[in-house]
Amino acid sequence: MESASSRILDACDFAAIKHRDQRRKDPCKTPYINHPIGVAQILSNEAGVDDIAVLQAALLHDTVEDTDCTFEELEAKFGDEVCKIVRECSDDKALPKAERKRLQIEHAPHASREAKLVKLADKLYNLRDLEKSTPEGWSEQRVQDYFHWSAAVVAGLRGVNAVLESYLDEIFKRHGAL
Repeated sequence: MESASSRILDACDFAAIKHRDQRRKDPCKTPYINHPIGVAQILSNEAGVDDIAVLQAALLHDTVEDTDCTFEELEAKFGDEVCKIVRECSDDKALPKAERKRLQIEHAPHASREAKLVKLADKLYNLRDLEKSTPEGWSEQRVQDYFHWSAAVVAGLRGVNAVLESYLDEIFKRHGAL
């Protein structure tokens, strides 16, 4: 059986390959892979999560949504548990953006504990990024709308990790989103 560290590194390597040509929308055009690694780090280092499947899913959470990866490919490589968590964290890109955002709010309370952890860390990473710099092409109103929408998503994710929720609450208070 593979070691825990090997399983995490396999997920990191897979995500890095899948996201290799992508960049974040920040002014520095940060390599996209920094985002899923950061989400996994938040879970491990700040939230005390040591569930290997959750950490793998954090590293892989955007692969199906934002690359050519399929759920079948993920399941074959990482198993049903990891695939299920990633599936819960993935938007259907065939839907209009407004519908995807609405569905995130609607589905949040019904997600598994594992998916809620990944989603909380993902929101925390993105909101911290927004506090550092505005993505290219975003107006101040779009930034504020993102804080308020994120607060609505997080409202449905509550009850799984008090540490992450308190960090998010601090951000929401700073931006008038609570």
